[in-house]
This record gives sequence, C-alpha cells and structure tokens, in this order.
Amino acid sequence: MKLFAAAITLLAGSTSAFAPVKLAHQPTSRAYYLNKKYYFASSSLNMATQDELKQQVGYKAVDDYVQSGMVVGLGTGSTAYFAVERLGQLLASGELKDIVAIPTSVRTKEQAESLKIPLVTLDTHSKLDVAIDGADEVDPDLNLVKGGGGALLREKMVEVCADKFIVIVDESKLCDGLGPGFPLPVEITPFCHEHTLRTIAALPSCKGCDAVLRMGSSSTNKPDGDEIAITDNGNYIVDLHFKEAIKDAPQMASELKNTVGVVDHGLFCGMTTAVIIAGKDGISVKEAKELSKTA
Repeated sequence: MKLFAAAITLLAGSTSAFAPVKLAHQPTSRAYYLNKKYYFASSSLNMATQDELKQQVGYKAVDDYVQSGMVVGLGTGSTAYFAVERLGQLLASGELKDIVAIPTSVRTKEQAESLKIPLVTLDTHSKLDVAIDGADEVDPDLNLVKGGGGALLREKMVEVCADKFIVIVDESKLCDGLGPGFPLPVEITPFCHEHTLRTIAALPSCKGCDAVLRMGSSSTNKPDGDEIAITDNGNYIVDLHFKEAIKDAPQMASELKNTVGVVDHGLFCGMTTAVIIAGKDGISVKEAKELSKTA
C-alpha cells in the first residue's frame, strides 16, 4: 500500500505543470500550457480539432512575434480570430502594453473593440511592426491565396506595410501549387462587372479558369444568397476556379493587377516572413527566404 500511495503522489506531481489555462474564450476542450506551447485534451484520442489547431497557431504567433510598443496588423478569418483573442488577453493581463492595432475588416474591428484593443488606421500609422493573418492556401515558396472571407484588399493594404508578416494555418492549407484547392478571389468594381469578369477569364495566365461572381455574403465563396456579394469597400468579388495548379503565381498577380476594373486579388506573393503550421505532429514554423514584396 505504501508503494501504491507513493506512485499516486509521484503521478500527481508530474502532471501539476499541465494546469488548465484560464482563457477569456474557453476552447471546446481543456487547454494546457507548458513552455509556451498549448496542449489540448480532447475526448477523441487526444486529437486536437481543427478549431484547436487554429487556436494553437493564433496564440503562438502573438506570443512569439508581438512585443510591447508595437503596431500590429490584425487579420480576418477563423484562424486570425484567435490571434486577436490572444492579443486582447495579454493586453488585459498587462503582459503587453502600449500596443496599437490596425484591423483588416469590419468584423475584426468589432472583435478588437470588444476586447478593448486600441485601434488606429494606416492614415496615422503607415508602418507596422508585424501583421498576423491566416491563409486559404500556402505553396512551397510561401506564396498565398487569401480572401476567402472577402477581406483581401484591406488585408493586403495592411500586411504589405508590415516589417514581418506572420501567416497562421493548419496543415490542410499547405499545397504543392496554388489554385485547384481553393478558388482565387479577385475584387472588382461594380461598374461593368460582367465585362471585367470576362476580361479576367481571358488573361493568358488565367486560361482555363472558371470565373464565378460571388453571391450572397462576401465572407464566403459558397453561394448563400441571390444578391451579388458586396465587400466592406463596396466592391464585388469574382472567384477563379482552377482545375490545375497555377504555373506562375507572380505573373498572374501582375496580369490581374494591371487589368482595368480589378481593384486587387488574393495572390500574396513574396510577402510572407514565416508560416506557423499546426498539424497532427505538433506545431512547426517555416521561414521564407529573402524575397521582395511582389503582391
């Protein structure tokens, strides 16, 4: 019995380092924190859900790349949500101070305001220390497809101004080539939008794509209404569906940007500083080579 009691005492002591984290937004399963890493005790064989993976990378991005006194770009989407949440927590606890942030959408602005994160705009702060955002696809060169949530213009305007652009994804977003796995969004002006849609589809680099006008909500590329989707900027979105991988993403980015009627597109080329990836084997970080910003 004495041996059994000693074993129980040893076991209790060894697990004390994994005390549950008190989070402002509790995850669906218990979260544990050790050495700046998050561990989740889920009901299904300790496998983290996709939302839990998103939380891991969102929190790590803020913990590793944000310091007091910084100007921070806040991304948009289900993964960026957790980075905004974490920033709010650390400001509320006093671990971070003198932070100002620039949101990339109306919904991110509303979330940040609810967490009492001080907000500014590019009009007063044109230089950012870091921006953190998710991505819909990431290729081996760390080029991205973004804009599935409809905020691509504001995201690019903010993130191109950041000294560091940290991308947070789960491993399902990694691909060998951009295009087939996720439609490429292109924001266009409402004026003569059908003409612009046809012009885009006829570009040499876009040959073979199916150009579809986004309908319903601008925050999803799945049709969910009968009205044309309208972005925060009052524009429309055309989603380009590809059957094969884009052969030259920077070339396509250039052709789209030079098309009259196109406001901007969801190709983010040469902008990424690092990608934080959550997967079944844990969290990994892939850093970009020195690349010029060619978005």
